[in-house]
Amino acid sequence: MNAAAHRPDERGDLDASLLGVVTEGSFSRGLRVRLLDPTAVERLRVGSFVVLEGDRHRYFGMVTDLSLDTTDSAIAADPPLRSSFMSRILRGTQAYAVAEIRPSLELEHGNVEPRPARTIPPHFAYLRQATAEDFAAVFGREDTTHFALGTPPAMDIPVPLDLAELVKRSNGVFGQSGSGKSVLTRLLLIGLILADEVSVLLFDMHNEYARAPSDQPELIGLRELFGPSRVHVYTLDDRTEKSASARTIRIGLDQIEPEDIELLAEELNLNPTFATVAHHLYARFGREWIDQTQKFDSETVKAFCSETGVAEASVNALRSKLGRLVNRPYICPTLDFSVIDDIIQKLQRGTHVIVQFGRYDSFLDYMLVANLLTRRIHGKYTEDVLEAQLAGGEAKIRPLVIVLEEAHKFLTPEAARQSIFGTIAREMRKYRVTLLIVDQRPSSIDREILSQLGTKIIGPLSDQQDIEAVLTGVADRSGLRNLLANLSPRQECVIVGHAVRMPVAIRTRPYRREELLEFVRARSGHPDGSGRTRDEVLRRLLTG
Repeated sequence: MNAAAHRPDERGDLDASLLGVVTEGSFSRGLRVRLLDPTAVERLRVGSFVVLEGDRHRYFGMVTDLSLDTTDSAIAADPPLRSSFMSRILRGTQAYAVAEIRPSLELEHGNVEPRPARTIPPHFAYLRQATAEDFAAVFGREDTTHFALGTPPAMDIPVPLDLAELVKRSNGVFGQSGSGKSVLTRLLLIGLILADEVSVLLFDMHNEYARAPSDQPELIGLRELFGPSRVHVYTLDDRTEKSASARTIRIGLDQIEPEDIELLAEELNLNPTFATVAHHLYARFGREWIDQTQKFDSETVKAFCSETGVAEASVNALRSKLGRLVNRPYICPTLDFSVIDDIIQKLQRGTHVIVQFGRYDSFLDYMLVANLLTRRIHGKYTEDVLEAQLAGGEAKIRPLVIVLEEAHKFLTPEAARQSIFGTIAREMRKYRVTLLIVDQRPSSIDREILSQLGTKIIGPLSDQQDIEAVLTGVADRSGLRNLLANLSPRQECVIVGHAVRMPVAIRTRPYRREELLEFVRARSGHPDGSGRTRDEVLRRLLTG
């Protein structure tokens, strides 16, 4: 775009798209822009994506604050309350509005790719609203590797995420209860499934991802949207999943190792010595350690403690707590097959897997199954990558994204140091496995984990501790804090990180059954039967 098109013409008339001029500021604090139109302050909002036209560069940034100012303090002390004529005269001259802008990217005139801003524009550089061309220059256009979660709150221009960058690291979706986290997560998963570059393993604690809730028929689940050939359902509770293609999960006691219950210490109310006792039991009895422990009598306990040196009270306490696992309906004494192997095969072939919990939706069930499955899967992926490296080649393993709801249960500072989920978050894509954590209490998650997330999609958060936590490792925290404070309670979020070139606020695209079916058909190259072009279908979905 020609910058001269936005400058005053030979008569000195201003282009209608101009909003204001830079009057002061600094690189570290941001720039103050005096708005030319007194009414522009009501059209702009904190988080608006704007452009500053410098002499050599075009600067892309966000509105981080709006304020009112005067040239003379006497005006504020004695405002023209009784004269609308004087109000009109003063407004825009002696009394004016100011927008504070934080430039994030700069684009030298004539270049194609923007880069992080390292300079600032001169005095009286012009501020204007961003156009569709500006959005495309910064965020790209929606295609097979770029997927838009929505549009800016006051515009109908899609803001795509770079999915190739997204899946290189673990990521997070955050927001208070009722803010629409599950919708954001569903939309993100639709983009990942359509891109077909990774497999998804989703632990669906509340049974809301595979199919639409019965009381919300206007929505659609991922399995309904993509079919069983692309999205397969496994369930702990076959009474709540009637699909013929769904497979019931059964877990053998002989498949549970001491490390699988270490994450359950809080849920099972285990004392600090349980890990030592469990490893002694496993060393003595192998895969049958839980079954044999349940058969202990007082004499057996005494003999075992005499041999190993552990306390009888610790053994008896662990036996009692393990009884809660033994009595779970999906637990069997022993199994000749492993559903985990079946899940891994599907994931490596490109099928996406949803694990449902049905009636067994306590945190004990959720944490046991998620931990057990993830430890085996990560072990398999790690083994395959290392074997390929030893053979001198590159592992041809399809990357995996594990979606983890209620992530704070798995990633507290204590748990993150020893759990498989903390390991995955720290290792990022080294072994082709990453996390997508979904949570409403980021302040309970280990700060090191939060700082290493590649992209954060942040909905409304009311607790200041949660806001501070979610901004861990993010530049310009004060500007983003203001942006988060001005989000609508639903259907708005801020995206920051590697999947977008600069932080941006968006209004979530509509999530409705017919439009999503139409969208998936259009993205897959299938006609929708309406005669609309692919671009028309995509625009209709984005704008609702």
